[in-house]
Amino acid sequence: MHTVALFDAKTHLSKLLEKVQSGNVITITKRGIPVAQLIPYKEQSNNEEISGLLKDVESIRKNIKSKVNIRQSIREGRRY
Repeated sequence: MHTVALFDAKTHLSKLLEKVQSGNVITITKRGIPVAQLIPYKEQSNNEEISGLLKDVESIRKNIKSKVNIRQSIREGRRY
């Protein structure tokens, strides 16, 4: 992982993008504080992510032993 100051990033953006295309991650800093990262673009498959989340939700639902009363839970939470 490389770290580059904001001014240098603006000046050498083309070179930095070439590095990113080859798989490097570049952190851009402003006055020494990280503010952004340049990372390689990756085509994401939302279907895989969504199906994983649905499986997690289903397993949570199966583990709930009694029915949950949402309104009652909200009222209890407001007491504090």
